[in-house]
Amino acid sequence: MMERILFDKNKTEHSMVLGNSAAQLRWKEQDDCAELTIELAYSHVYGMGEKYNAVSQKGLTVVNEVEEKFCYQDEKTYCPAPFFFTDTGFGLYADTACKTVFDFTGKHIKVTLPSNTPIVVFKGEPKDIISEYMNLLGVAKLPPKWAFGPWISANSWNTQEQVEQQIENLKKYQFPATVLVVEAWSDEATFYIFNGASYQPVEKGGALKYDDFDFSHSDYWKNPKAMIERLHQAGIHLVLWQIPVYKKQGNDEILNEQNELDRADAVERKLCVHNSDGTPYTIPEGHWFAGSMIPDFTNQDTCAAWFNKRQYLFDIGVDGFKTDGGEFIYRPDVGFKNGMTGKEAKNRYAQSYTEAYTSFIGEDHVLFSRAGFTGQHTTPILWGGDQQSTNDELNSVLRAGLSAALTGIPFWGFDIAGFAGALPTLDLYRRATQTACFCPVMQWHSEPNGGQFKELMPGYDGNNERSPWNLAAVYNEPQFIDEMRFWHNLRMNLLPYLYSEALKCVKQAKPMMRPLVYDWCNDRIAAAVEDEFMLGDSLLIAPFLEENSHQRKVYLPQGEWVCLFTLEVLASGEHNVACNKKQLPVYIKSGCGIALNLNENKMLGSSVGNRTDSYHHLHILLAGSKGSYTFQDDLGNDFTLNWDNGRIEKSGKSAMNYTYELIG
Repeated sequence: MMERILFDKNKTEHSMVLGNSAAQLRWKEQDDCAELTIELAYSHVYGMGEKYNAVSQKGLTVVNEVEEKFCYQDEKTYCPAPFFFTDTGFGLYADTACKTVFDFTGKHIKVTLPSNTPIVVFKGEPKDIISEYMNLLGVAKLPPKWAFGPWISANSWNTQEQVEQQIENLKKYQFPATVLVVEAWSDEATFYIFNGASYQPVEKGGALKYDDFDFSHSDYWKNPKAMIERLHQAGIHLVLWQIPVYKKQGNDEILNEQNELDRADAVERKLCVHNSDGTPYTIPEGHWFAGSMIPDFTNQDTCAAWFNKRQYLFDIGVDGFKTDGGEFIYRPDVGFKNGMTGKEAKNRYAQSYTEAYTSFIGEDHVLFSRAGFTGQHTTPILWGGDQQSTNDELNSVLRAGLSAALTGIPFWGFDIAGFAGALPTLDLYRRATQTACFCPVMQWHSEPNGGQFKELMPGYDGNNERSPWNLAAVYNEPQFIDEMRFWHNLRMNLLPYLYSEALKCVKQAKPMMRPLVYDWCNDRIAAAVEDEFMLGDSLLIAPFLEENSHQRKVYLPQGEWVCLFTLEVLASGEHNVACNKKQLPVYIKSGCGIALNLNENKMLGSSVGNRTDSYHHLHILLAGSKGSYTFQDDLGNDFTLNWDNGRIEKSGKSAMNYTYELIG
């Protein structure tokens, strides 16, 4: 149940019944600030956006403020939200973009927020509260099916030759990939023109078309359109990096005439975020892109000019954008076209940025965004940002993904084994790959240069790429490539299940990756588990998070569970579980099913290529003695299998042949 409350100075409290308990809300206002006190019994509190320090925020004080933090985010976050719920059935959303503070350290919850902030309270189970919260803010955005295959990325790829080499590498090592991200593709000034292109600059906000560019003398990109066609022929979709700035170039850079014309047009037509005196706001010194102006995406003229310049990229086949940054509001007195001030935009700007891109890309394209705020689920995918290649960071980013899920963010991914620093150990990379294989997005990525770490690692030439083949070469472990191929193939095996669950998540307003408390809120042990999660309705994953660990405790909630890899049946409760390089504690919930794309041998990890418009062989595993599983996709399949002690009933429509197997 959802109920909206408005602060009223004449009525300063509100009560609600929560099952066998109650919640009492009291507030007081002073000037432009309000303090809300919530009296209720609870052991855990969830939500608050993408939180790296813990899934349950009980015992912590949470400041809801978008902040860029390079690695080791701890209590900082790129994507906060003034929304939480407890394990006792109470939820609250503060409908403000301004900074809020939620204090969960004392006997009562205390919230500091702007006066007259509308409050929405919820009661019920986590799944109901999250669904109502999501529906309050808009419909979740479904990524294209190909976004659920493996992604590859490296900041060092800055030429067409290097990009096309990745196609050859994937063929050579027999790895599937459906997305390739290129960050260092542009002129590093306009961020919409390929580096090295010759062209006649255009004035007054004019937009260039692809035919206006001459690449014949470029040292970087000889024919981007042909490159994209080759990627598409290989089944790979291209995502390009973006940043929301009109860049102020440094003294060490060659002045880019087109960028200067764009900046002049933005000033003349007031397309930028502005200071109180009407002059353009610029990012303060000491911050990323200092001195740069930033576009005001609440201004339709800004959106038209900004995206007209990027339309040619879609015309030649670019499939989406990695929308980085967006944490650039550092002063409360700046202004926007829609009347918003910097006080609100500190949080809201990142979301207005990705919302504008979401509107531009339409269907069948993707965004991969680092920063966001309330309503992030209405833009396609949240990415966990920058982490070092350490074990602590793997634990941290998993917590971020799970807390994001409990804030209603359905689609999320992270950089396998970290983006920055020295290369990860093979064991860290192995465990991060296994974990990512069962997250909504699976991607490896790396910063450009690790030469400073040469002395730390014998055989390391400074190539910082986190590709499996580079890790295998550095550590002189060629068999590691075969090991990692298994998990990439398994990801493609899982694609039918992943996409079917993604469709369900959008329709039913629920996250795709979710901690155990989402489904078992009345289970005291499940509510405290922060290192296991469900992926969709059927799969439970218990990743290995400690270095060189081969055994861990796994808690299985009520019911029976069938191991995906061994088909062993386990009852609910705690288990000591071992694993090897081709196994992970992954369980199918009894009474549920998963749809797989397998080859003729029907083995997990079998190679099926990277096509997403067909299946090699659709095979469905049905767990337990009885249950029901509905499978739906974009290829015309929409059917349900019901089974009871070996008897199968089918309903709906199937557009292709499939097989099924009863397990457990």
